[in-house]
Amino acid sequence: MAQVFGLLNLNKPSGPTSHDLVAAVRRGTRVKKVGHAGTLDPLATGVLVLCLGPATRLSEYVMRSRKVYRARVHFGVATDTYDAQGEVVARSDALPSRATVEAALAGFRGELMQVPPMYSAIKRGGRKLYELARAGEQVERPPRPVTVYRLELVDWQPPLATLEVECSPGTYIRSLAHDLGQALGCGAHLAALERRASGHFRVEDAVPWGEFRAAMEAGTWREHLLPPDLALAEAPAVHLNAEQAARVLHGNTVAAEGSGVLARAYDPQGRFIAVLERRGDVWKPQKVFAR
Repeated sequence: MAQVFGLLNLNKPSGPTSHDLVAAVRRGTRVKKVGHAGTLDPLATGVLVLCLGPATRLSEYVMRSRKVYRARVHFGVATDTYDAQGEVVARSDALPSRATVEAALAGFRGELMQVPPMYSAIKRGGRKLYELARAGEQVERPPRPVTVYRLELVDWQPPLATLEVECSPGTYIRSLAHDLGQALGCGAHLAALERRASGHFRVEDAVPWGEFRAAMEAGTWREHLLPPDLALAEAPAVHLNAEQAARVLHGNTVAAEGSGVLARAYDPQGRFIAVLERRGDVWKPQKVFAR
């Protein structure tokens, strides 16, 4: 049986963690190497890109891509986790108007310095922040640069506002909801979140978890896999001749033509064999996939 080497655009349901689904796919497909290209909180839904087999080495390229989220923000209630799973820490009856919310959104577009939530997987002193938070500890979190390319109010049903956010990787939508509530003086938390896109992977094309679980039971799950080179869909393709392909597979450079910092390399049979990185006037193999 051919080695599994592909990506899966999964539509994550609310409830399980990203790790839960990775473990379930590993069991159901019997593929030893399965990973995800960007976690989602348990309550969040939407695009969860899984990498199977050698494609786990491509997860970083998907994680670097822009994200699009549909977020429901609940004003007037702040929680310690910044989402609906947390303990309520403040309430306010002074709800903002739609016009006030839309005006405040302007301050959250563009390049920002964002403080990550305490309930996050970022490590401090070898321990994850959420572990410290659960132990009752609060630590300083240095702000991190993020970019919000687009932030729109798409629905207003007070106290709930639905926002669409297009942002850089590493942006915490929970922190965005919390900070928006602080800016408006009423507090807020993230009530629901759907990741609608991660790079080229869209929720409209994602496989529902129930459907993929049924496919694993039926043995037809491979039909849902996507080509691994989609992880670098925006990078140019470099088609190698036999001699060049042999050089790349042995870790050697080949002459670089065209533009781009990274490229997808293909052998004469059209098979994706490597990720190339430009070094001056040559392509240097960054990751090689043996054939």
